[in-house]
Amino acid sequence: MANLSSHVTALFIVVALVCAFVPAFSVEEAEAKTLWDTCLVKITPKCALNIIAVVFGNGTLIESCCHDLVQEGKVCHDNLIKYIADRPSLVGRETQYLKKRDDVWSHCVSISKTT
Repeated sequence: MANLSSHVTALFIVVALVCAFVPAFSVEEAEAKTLWDTCLVKITPKCALNIIAVVFGNGTLIESCCHDLVQEGKVCHDNLIKYIADRPSLVGRETQYLKKRDDVWSHCVSISKTT
Protein backbone atom coordinates (compact mmCIF):
# COMPACT_ATOMS: atom_id res chain seq x y z
CA MET A 1 0.00 0.00 0.00
CA ALA A 2 2.83 2.40 0.85
CA ASN A 3 4.51 1.58 -2.45
CA LEU A 4 1.33 2.48 -4.38
CA SER A 5 1.05 5.68 -2.38
CA SER A 6 4.61 6.70 -3.24
CA HIS A 7 3.99 6.00 -6.95
CA VAL A 8 0.83 8.10 -6.89
CA THR A 9 2.69 10.90 -5.10
CA ALA A 10 5.54 10.82 -7.61
CA LEU A 11 3.09 10.85 -10.51
CA PHE A 12 1.28 13.80 -8.95
CA ILE A 13 4.58 15.70 -8.65
CA VAL A 14 5.44 15.09 -12.32
CA VAL A 15 1.97 16.18 -13.42
CA ALA A 16 2.20 19.28 -11.20
CA LEU A 17 5.61 20.17 -12.64
CA VAL A 18 4.39 19.79 -16.19
CA CYS A 19 1.26 21.83 -15.46
CA ALA A 20 3.34 24.54 -13.82
CA PHE A 21 5.72 24.76 -16.76
CA VAL A 22 3.24 24.55 -19.65
CA PRO A 23 2.07 28.21 -19.62
CA ALA A 24 5.67 29.44 -19.67
CA PHE A 25 6.78 27.43 -22.67
CA SER A 26 7.03 28.72 -26.19
CA VAL A 27 5.55 25.59 -27.74
CA GLU A 28 2.06 25.07 -29.01
CA GLU A 29 -0.45 23.38 -26.73
CA ALA A 30 -0.82 20.54 -29.25
CA GLU A 31 2.96 20.01 -29.20
CA ALA A 32 2.95 19.86 -25.40
CA LYS A 33 0.18 17.26 -25.49
CA THR A 34 2.11 15.23 -28.06
CA LEU A 35 5.21 15.28 -25.82
CA TRP A 36 3.09 14.13 -22.90
CA ASP A 37 1.26 11.42 -24.82
CA THR A 38 4.28 9.97 -26.58
CA CYS A 39 7.20 10.59 -24.25
CA LEU A 40 6.35 11.03 -20.60
CA VAL A 41 4.28 7.86 -20.55
CA LYS A 42 7.42 5.87 -21.42
CA ILE A 43 9.31 6.73 -18.24
CA THR A 44 8.46 6.33 -14.58
CA PRO A 45 7.75 9.50 -12.60
CA LYS A 46 10.63 8.65 -10.25
CA CYS A 47 13.08 8.45 -13.15
CA ALA A 48 11.69 11.54 -14.87
CA LEU A 49 12.24 13.54 -11.70
CA ASN A 50 15.71 12.04 -11.23
CA ILE A 51 16.81 12.92 -14.75
CA ILE A 52 15.40 16.45 -14.41
CA ALA A 53 17.32 16.83 -11.13
CA VAL A 54 20.55 15.69 -12.82
CA VAL A 55 20.19 17.96 -15.85
CA PHE A 56 18.85 21.07 -14.10
CA GLY A 57 20.42 20.66 -10.67
CA ASN A 58 23.02 18.68 -8.82
CA GLY A 59 21.14 15.40 -8.66
CA THR A 60 22.86 12.03 -8.81
CA LEU A 61 21.73 9.77 -11.63
CA ILE A 62 20.07 6.57 -10.49
CA GLU A 63 21.53 3.95 -12.81
CA SER A 64 18.28 1.95 -12.93
CA CYS A 65 16.68 5.02 -14.53
CA CYS A 66 19.08 4.73 -17.47
CA HIS A 67 17.09 1.75 -18.75
CA ASP A 68 13.88 3.83 -18.69
CA LEU A 69 15.62 6.73 -20.39
CA VAL A 70 17.02 4.60 -23.22
CA GLN A 71 13.59 2.96 -23.63
CA GLU A 72 12.03 6.43 -23.84
CA GLY A 73 14.37 7.22 -26.73
CA LYS A 74 16.74 10.04 -27.63
CA VAL A 75 14.16 12.14 -29.49
CA CYS A 76 11.84 12.18 -26.47
CA HIS A 77 14.71 12.87 -24.06
CA ASP A 78 16.05 15.71 -26.20
CA ASN A 79 12.63 17.28 -26.72
CA LEU A 80 11.54 17.06 -23.08
CA ILE A 81 14.74 18.61 -21.77
CA LYS A 82 14.64 21.32 -24.43
CA TYR A 83 10.98 21.91 -23.54
CA ILE A 84 11.99 22.66 -19.94
CA ALA A 85 15.20 24.52 -20.87
CA ASP A 86 13.20 26.93 -23.05
CA ARG A 87 11.42 28.23 -19.96
CA PRO A 88 12.01 32.00 -19.68
CA SER A 89 13.56 31.75 -16.21
CA LEU A 90 16.26 29.45 -17.62
CA VAL A 91 17.18 31.61 -20.61
CA GLY A 92 20.91 32.10 -20.96
CA ARG A 93 21.78 28.67 -19.56
CA GLU A 94 20.31 26.52 -22.33
CA THR A 95 23.74 25.45 -23.60
CA GLN A 96 24.72 24.21 -20.13
CA TYR A 97 21.51 22.17 -19.82
CA LEU A 98 21.73 20.76 -23.32
CA LYS A 99 25.31 19.59 -22.64
CA LYS A 100 24.19 17.92 -19.40
CA ARG A 101 21.28 16.37 -21.32
CA ASP A 102 23.71 14.88 -23.86
CA ASP A 103 26.09 13.70 -21.13
CA VAL A 104 23.24 11.91 -19.31
CA TRP A 105 22.13 10.28 -22.56
CA SER A 106 25.65 9.08 -23.43
CA HIS A 107 26.19 7.72 -19.92
CA CYS A 108 22.87 5.85 -19.96
CA VAL A 109 23.48 4.36 -23.40
CA SER A 110 26.89 3.10 -22.28
CA ILE A 111 25.38 1.54 -19.13
CA SER A 112 22.54 -0.05 -21.11
CA LYS A 113 25.00 -1.68 -23.50
CA THR A 114 26.83 -3.39 -20.64
CA THR A 115 23.73 -4.78 -18.91
